[in-house]
Amino acid sequence: MSQASPEQDPRLPIGRFDPAAFPSLADNIETIAGLPAKVRSAVDGLSDEQLDTPYRDGGWTLRQTVHHIADSHINSLCRFKLALTEDTPTIRPYHEDKWAELADSRLPVEVSLAIIDGVHARWAELLKNMSDADFEREFRHPETGTWPLDRVTALYAWHSLHHAAHITSTRERHGW
Repeated sequence: MSQASPEQDPRLPIGRFDPAAFPSLADNIETIAGLPAKVRSAVDGLSDEQLDTPYRDGGWTLRQTVHHIADSHINSLCRFKLALTEDTPTIRPYHEDKWAELADSRLPVEVSLAIIDGVHARWAELLKNMSDADFEREFRHPETGTWPLDRVTALYAWHSLHHAAHITSTRERHGW
């Protein structure tokens, strides 16, 4: 997987999602399992002022990014469970941009770091115990179509690295 330099496009510090760049289910599971430590390390030692810095002009702050990870990954765990227990359920999308503006997005990042710890402990356990047939199960997103769980796992491995890189590349640009 090639990494776009933060100077090129801070919106996509690791590039756009490309399923071909995430072919290993085992690696994708490991990436998801390892995200809590990666995010904790990325925000370690940042002041409130630094956490309230956008990762790009007009973008979310680092604080909002951490809270978004918690929101997004809670939704993903629920979507996995729906797909594992129902026949191709239609999932409900949400307005992540509007969620990022709600009052809870101003809480200390530790609140969402604790959520990320718990969600990822459960999600990783679920993923590690899924069969090949489980990874073929699907859900339907009303805007983007049908998604098999192996592809969703790849997407969330990318999503994990993508948002962690928003934080680390911002730190690098500012010399924090």
